Amino acid sequence: MRTLNLGILAHVDAGKTSLTERLLQAAGVIDEVGSVDAGSTRTDTLDLERRRGITIKSAVVAFDLAGTPVNLVDTPGHPDFIAEVERVLGLLDGAVLVVSAVEGVQAQTRVLFRALRRLGVPTLVFVNKIDRAGARRDSILDELATALDPALIPMDTVTAIGTARAAATPRPAGPETVAEALADLDDDLLAAYLDGTLTPAALDAALATQVARARAHPVHFGSAITGAGVAGLVDGIRRFLPGTDADPAGPLSGTVFKVDRGPAGERIAYARLYSGRVAVREEITVGGRSAKVTGIDVFEDGGERSSRTVEAGRIAKFRGLGEVRIGDPIGTPPRAVSGHFAPPTLETVVVPGREEDRPALHTALTQLAEQDPLIGLRQDERRRELAVSLYGEVQKEVVGATLADEYGLDVAFRESTVICVERPLGTGAAVEYIAKAPNPFLATVGLRAEPAESLDNEFRLEVELGSMPFAFFKALEETVHETLTQGPHGWQVQGCAVTVTHTGYWARQSHAHGSFDKSMSSTAGDFRGLVPLILAQALDEAGTVVCEPLHRFRIELPEADLGGVLGALSKLRAVPEAPAPREGRYVLEGTIPATAVHGLGQRLPGMTRGEGLLESAFERHEPVSGPVPSRPRTDANPYDRDAYLVAISRRVTAG
Repeated sequence: MRTLNLGILAHVDAGKTSLTERLLQAAGVIDEVGSVDAGSTRTDTLDLERRRGITIKSAVVAFDLAGTPVNLVDTPGHPDFIAEVERVLGLLDGAVLVVSAVEGVQAQTRVLFRALRRLGVPTLVFVNKIDRAGARRDSILDELATALDPALIPMDTVTAIGTARAAATPRPAGPETVAEALADLDDDLLAAYLDGTLTPAALDAALATQVARARAHPVHFGSAITGAGVAGLVDGIRRFLPGTDADPAGPLSGTVFKVDRGPAGERIAYARLYSGRVAVREEITVGGRSAKVTGIDVFEDGGERSSRTVEAGRIAKFRGLGEVRIGDPIGTPPRAVSGHFAPPTLETVVVPGREEDRPALHTALTQLAEQDPLIGLRQDERRRELAVSLYGEVQKEVVGATLADEYGLDVAFRESTVICVERPLGTGAAVEYIAKAPNPFLATVGLRAEPAESLDNEFRLEVELGSMPFAFFKALEETVHETLTQGPHGWQVQGCAVTVTHTGYWARQSHAHGSFDKSMSSTAGDFRGLVPLILAQALDEAGTVVCEPLHRFRIELPEADLGGVLGALSKLRAVPEAPAPREGRYVLEGTIPATAVHGLGQRLPGMTRGEGLLESAFERHEPVSGPVPSRPRTDANPYDRDAYLVAISRRVTAG
């Protein structure tokens, strides 16, 4: 069965939710277009979304387009909720990237387009809001070609742009336009064009091929509010985003991309099936665990309904999958889609309004972290603190409102702090042998730590896997990754390759009467206890550098305010590039430490009489200049051997 899983993506306020409403109306699913301001849209279902007028959670709505079932996924546009977008990208057969005809290409637009191109998702561009004052066509096309991709093909003629009478009329892309856009992509097309043998059919076929390869991108113009140009976009979706064929008879394969909670607290998993079929009460494998499906809801005709089965190509809601988590494969894992967006760069401590609410707050934050894995819940038992990682201050407000609305918890937040990372500088190694001082554990462990080839941590073996029980290797590997969550300065260690160089254990011993002698037998606990000490020694020898997150910023401001803003940027340790003039204003781009972004956003309106516009997005980590920040540890500290062994002893005794 051929289906199309279609994503609608955009920078915040570009109008993607309004466009979703127009597409639903064009498909005959709804009679009246909902309003974001009125909170009546089909895909913004959360009360919080309706109150704030922004999309927070991805939503699915299904309809039929010229005989092809379409699962349309509306995603958040605010950068604070980029993690929600990331989970959707790997599911898509095609996408519509919405750009405002007034604001043009914005920070989030660039981030989204790069991710779509990296994943090879065929993408159309819809330039929205042509009815708004200040709307542009030609300069927007130039901006798209410069900031995104030169292989952009305008598909519409626009009249009365910038007025309420603005209209967009589809027109065939001329051979000159297509040949110019595809010149570097299709040598045969270029040759046929130059010698005059290029036929309209060959032109259409070449364009469709490059769009399917995500190397060329038709551009449609219109207004989601008035409906202008939407018919042309629908035709473009039909022509260029045909979807994929799914095999219901194939082996079961799918991916969970969203987890919600039902009225009774049960987990509800949203998943796409790539092949196979699932029936209610069927036993399936989810994330390597067996689970029995107790309920299925499929998306259909703008709503959802209960179903006994669901087949490949569809997106459905599943009940009964137990401790299911986002990213879990269903059946045979489909092709892996690695993360492409930056991790959160801010952290805040959540303080319960009442001390007796602390256990309930922990439960609530744990459930929110299940729904959004990038809300990295960090518990400091010694300080009795709960901290969550964030993308921005808006997300903090949403977490607070969610805790109040859904869990009845009144909370406060401490000031957000920046999350740094540590990276190894060189190579370090350490080893301690069983039954040799100062090693108190019945295990031999040798580790080497050094920079990895990528920013991911790697676990390697220089010993035979069969040299000791697999359970000991498993404990060793898990503890290495756990230890790397807090380096010498307390930050997550990133880009570290850890190689096991030595292992040893004492086999299971028993007395004559057959009882197990723990004092003479190695256990997985011995390896879990020793690994942090060895890895700490290796990292100390290798050395680590603490890196802070840097954001790429873009400021548009009046010419008269340029000097004052440049002075403020200097004090914030920002590195601006040469100002670029633009129609009586200036555009400033550069990098700025993440810790200064929020303050700059608060100060800019005052420095520019409310006319300055700031965009920013994470770009990279760089070594900290000046005093090296550290973060208090939340566990027994292996970099203080005596204190660590005391803590481990107490833990064992308590156990």
